[in-house]
Amino acid sequence: MLNEEDLIKKVKTYNRFFNPETLSKAYTFALNAHKNQIRDSGDPYLIHPVAVADILSDLKLDSATITTGLLHDTIEDTKATYQSVKKEFGEEIADLVEGVTKISQLEGKVNDNSKAENFRKLILATSKDIRVLLVKLADRLHNMRTLNSIVDNDKRKRIARETMEIYAPLADRMGMNPIRDELEDLSFSELNPEARNLIVDKLSLSKIDRENNFKTVSKIFIDELNNKNVTCKIVGREKTPFSIWRKIQSKRVSLEQLTDIMGFRVIVNNIELCYNVLGIFHSNWSTIPGKFKDYISTPKINNYKSLHTAIIGPKNIRVEIQIRTQQMHDFAERGVASHWLYKSSEKLNQNTLKEYDWLRDLVEIIDKGVSPEDFFEYTKLQMFQDNVFCFTPDGEVIKLPKNATPIDFAYAVHTKVGDSATGCEINGKPSPFQSILRNGDLVKIIVSKKVSPSLHWLSSTKTGKARAAIRRYWNNKSVGSSKKEKNYSTGLCIKIPNAPGKLGEVSSLIGINQCNIINMEIVAKKKDYLEFIFDIQVKDLKKYTDLVSELKSKEYKFNIIRHRKKHDLLQRIIKNFKRN
Repeated sequence: MLNEEDLIKKVKTYNRFFNPETLSKAYTFALNAHKNQIRDSGDPYLIHPVAVADILSDLKLDSATITTGLLHDTIEDTKATYQSVKKEFGEEIADLVEGVTKISQLEGKVNDNSKAENFRKLILATSKDIRVLLVKLADRLHNMRTLNSIVDNDKRKRIARETMEIYAPLADRMGMNPIRDELEDLSFSELNPEARNLIVDKLSLSKIDRENNFKTVSKIFIDELNNKNVTCKIVGREKTPFSIWRKIQSKRVSLEQLTDIMGFRVIVNNIELCYNVLGIFHSNWSTIPGKFKDYISTPKINNYKSLHTAIIGPKNIRVEIQIRTQQMHDFAERGVASHWLYKSSEKLNQNTLKEYDWLRDLVEIIDKGVSPEDFFEYTKLQMFQDNVFCFTPDGEVIKLPKNATPIDFAYAVHTKVGDSATGCEINGKPSPFQSILRNGDLVKIIVSKKVSPSLHWLSSTKTGKARAAIRRYWNNKSVGSSKKEKNYSTGLCIKIPNAPGKLGEVSSLIGINQCNIINMEIVAKKKDYLEFIFDIQVKDLKKYTDLVSELKSKEYKFNIIRHRKKHDLLQRIIKNFKRN
């Protein structure tokens, strides 16, 4: 356990503005508050808050955050109160401790249906000050390191699952890659120990060969870069067992293929050198197709920046390379914590946290009364996906998740734009709302005051913000609408395979979802399929959305005809009559 003097010395190495007396007082306060308490492992309880403060000092956080780490369990687990902490350490630290306490009180109360609600409350508790979440991540990290001391197997599994589903993705979203990796791997160890042990055994067998190859290859790389007058630092990058397992599952490759790949990070002085170094690697060794990613020009959604490439390197070894500046490297290691620079004070300029406005988006959704499950869906969609960058006609960049559609784009611009959208143009061409947006697309949304969002958009949207807004619109509409039941008319043009039972299956799906077929006609006959138009009367828009989703899941090809004119059917009858 880190003693008081060592902790103060550690903080002094990077923060010359902090007050050592406050940290010393907090250490003593925690010691006295927890003196009669022990952890499940049998160790004195003080070990835990000191370990949390140690993790926070590794992240080079300010003294208020480290003080909060020492005190974070005092209000919850001891006789200390908000007022007593405020009296001793001031309102800022008391608010931070209370914020962590609110999150901790949610733990232990988990049941099958409360995960979404807990996540919602966690975000509410951290939205006022992101340091609350940093302390909570450090708290969870140390608890995961000591998880084996908990005897109850179900409790261990529940904590590991919660860590994997909530805390590790939050660490990733905040750019804190080492903490994310450790949380994932510790959870993996508990949830799937057999798979992890298999990977660890495989890695241990090739450890000596990997170390020797690393020394050989890194020397060749350094010599080549020095010949080109490039000064850099090269460090190895070790994959975690969980990251290897995830790639095995997602890319369907063998364990041997992944463990044979070497990883390097090349750290240079400026962005221009990043691209120069990339050119040197690509001109001297064969690249592996499809492995180049430029996260400098288009950063990841958590603001991570780096150049990624892969080559067939010396001795025909496959090598993955990340090229970045020191500032990019600091962010990749510490994430949001890297914003504390300690140049003129230890206070953080709030403008530097603008990229964390996703927290404000979450709180906005909570304030508008979205259900916990919808909110939890939003966070999973919004925070944990790769992204694409599109442009408005005015040149504003809109960041969206991969496979987003113009509907997502409209709601990202503004909720009112989404609610009143009638059409869109992508790169100057009229396009359907279901189009998948690509990097660099110029998107123009056409709006009208006389329209409303369609519920069937839900099946085409990727962002939680769009889904929440559409659901909220129709929920408010149903609450404020008159008591008179309203029927909606729509059309579905469906290509039905020319096989027995398929037409009956489609008709059954329409009926099961409480939609009424008022007319049906064949518009095309092909060898493999028949194309039908169904005129449908809808009473419950939610059921209609379910119908659309089921048709998609069964891989029927169809188009939705939103505005069917009443005289269309008569015109087609007359046309067929004339033809005959």
